[in-house]
Amino acid sequence: QLQLVESGGGLVQPGGSLTLSCAASGFTLANYGVSWFRQAPGKEREGVSCISSSGRSTSYADSVKGRFTISRDNAKNTVSLQMNSLKPEDTAIYYCAASLPQYYCSDDVKYWGQGTQVTVSS
Repeated sequence: QLQLVESGGGLVQPGGSLTLSCAASGFTLANYGVSWFRQAPGKEREGVSCISSSGRSTSYADSVKGRFTISRDNAKNTVSLQMNSLKPEDTAIYYCAASLPQYYCSDDVKYWGQGTQVTVSS
């Protein structure tokens, strides 16, 4: 079964940190660019960060730049999103997504994860 599974979401206080993980099964994640998207209630889905298949290129939304770090471990078939200095406006369901290399950092996604909830609240 080809799938992406996110983990690491939860409830955290403002200013806190969380690390999300995205694990692939049934396919080699190293062959794909990976993006993190998020969707808050009543809002459109937005791209948060993305990383190329090699890991040499990354990109971030302005709203998370300097606070979030995306990385990948191709040996473990995983991608992580380290989130620091979290704000209430970061509250959303976070999804990882895999795209063919030529569609890296785009909405042209081949595989989606099921999502993990991140709630930032005191």
